[in-house]
Amino acid sequence: EVRLVESGGGLVQAGGSLRLSCAASGFSFDEYTIAWFRQAPGKEREKVACMTISNRSIYYGDFVKGRFTISSNNAKNTVYLQMNSLQPEDTAVYYCAADKQSFRLWVLEVVTDAYWGPGTQVTVSS
Repeated sequence: EVRLVESGGGLVQAGGSLRLSCAASGFSFDEYTIAWFRQAPGKEREKVACMTISNRSIYYGDFVKGRFTISSNNAKNTVYLQMNSLQPEDTAVYYCAADKQSFRLWVLEVVTDAYWGPGTQVTVSS
């Protein structure tokens, strides 16, 4: 069974940090691109960061501006998202997704072919 499970969300004050985890199982982790997306109430889904596990290619959403870092622990089939200097506008549900085709997931944002986790809530208070 394919599973992606996010964890690490919570409530943090502006300027604080959180580290999100995305634990994957049920598929060949190193054949996939893992991406983080987020969606705030009333807003469209927004891409945050992605990593192609096999070659460690990394991309970030335009808004990240050096505040977030994506990394992986292949032995644990887990991808992390370190988020620093959080601001209230970062409040959203954060999802991780996995797809064998990075272009389809990250550039085209074709979500129907990807595996998705249930999401983890991040709330940043001012």
